[in-house]
Amino acid sequence: MNLRFISNSSTIDIESWFIPFNILTIVLTILTIGLSILFLFLILIDKQCHTIPMMLIANSCLTALVFGCTMLACFIFILENDLKQIQYQDSLCIFRAYIAYATCGVFDYSFLLQALYRYVIVVYPNCLFWQLPRNQILLIVLTWILGFLFPVVFLFTDEIIYNVDNQVCQLPLRFSFSVNYIAFSVYTLPVLLIIIIYMKLIRYVKQMSDRVTPVRILFRAERELKMVRRILILVIILIGVGFVYAIFIFMSFFTDPPKHHFRIAYVFGSVSFLLVIITLFLFTKPLKISIENKLNRLFQ
Repeated sequence: MNLRFISNSSTIDIESWFIPFNILTIVLTILTIGLSILFLFLILIDKQCHTIPMMLIANSCLTALVFGCTMLACFIFILENDLKQIQYQDSLCIFRAYIAYATCGVFDYSFLLQALYRYVIVVYPNCLFWQLPRNQILLIVLTWILGFLFPVVFLFTDEIIYNVDNQVCQLPLRFSFSVNYIAFSVYTLPVLLIIIIYMKLIRYVKQMSDRVTPVRILFRAERELKMVRRILILVIILIGVGFVYAIFIFMSFFTDPPKHHFRIAYVFGSVSFLLVIITLFLFTKPLKISIENKLNRLFQ
């Protein structure tokens, strides 16, 4: 085993900022994973959280947990290589990249499901399909399947390669169909659809307010619009996850991106990812009430 390790590795130069940045991304990711587990546990044990909206939020937390664990494994691998000052591609490197692409897409689409649910129950309140838990579970499963299908082609085309300077397996950033395809399907498409849903819901609520609409119905529509607005805020934070990465992609169309572009993008992504989970908690009243109740019982 040691011989194989030595034969597949070689010494490289390590910048002084590598280790602190590695530790920072690991700490931020562990915090995100911990919060995701906490929120999932609260949703599971608290009967007040057993609703369709909370089920959709639980799906977001679950995808965050899987994505976070995948990235944590990636960051630990980078740190280990940097500490040993070697370049080494293990057998799971490409598979981790595939899981990261897939779960990142599922995470983005989980917010699309939340926005779509809020839109339909306002615009089509008599559509029972969207109000049945089993149908929402079906849609959740569908997004997971699609999320894992989008990047599966890269497992068989050898396009995901080991980047020595960043100690990670990724699609090389350049003007190519693969880079544009993964960026559009995993990130751009769900974000655009959420923005469209928000704009259409704004127009619909405005039309309701202009007409003679019962106060109860108008209040509910405005409440759901507020929830979609909060989802949009989460998406704006998600844009922070991909903003630096998107800059490097755009740059790669014309010139080579910075040597350590993935390392830089991972730091910004880890910060934004944690902020999304924290903001999701702040925007989810049942979760806040559940934690407050648990704390009150603990300190009584």
